[in-house]
Amino acid sequence: MNNPIFPCLWFDNNAKAAAEFYCSVFKNSRIIDDTPLAVTFEINGSKMMGLNGGPQFKPTEAVSLVIDCNTQEEIDYYWDKLTADGGAESMCGWLRDKFGFSWQIVPSVIVDLLKDPESSDRVMAAVMKMKKLDLKTLIEA
Repeated sequence: MNNPIFPCLWFDNNAKAAAEFYCSVFKNSRIIDDTPLAVTFEINGSKMMGLNGGPQFKPTEAVSLVIDCNTQEEIDYYWDKLTADGGAESMCGWLRDKFGFSWQIVPSVIVDLLKDPESSDRVMAAVMKMKKLDLKTLIEA
């Protein structure tokens, strides 16, 4: 693709701190460029930009970042790291990190579980009761 698409996240003048935090959470990550206006970084091969835009705009749950996890250990790891130091748990596998951005920490099998007419209602009912998703409970639903 000649013109790759990547997100630009608006920060209240702490984009570099956020990029450093995200790069510490995701093992295959790095800061690509850092200027007073913006920091460009890469998380697991996905390019992102953090803009030091100021206090005018705040993140909302209308936009979230999704982490597809293969194991409960991965779910636990990302949940614990992203809710630390001022982050907050939400419902149904959603959380907000200390910078205010929303994340969905989901097991990769959830799409298949929700597509299966035999289990979809039970899985959705289980998801609605959870904060952090429990993979074993969802598979057994």
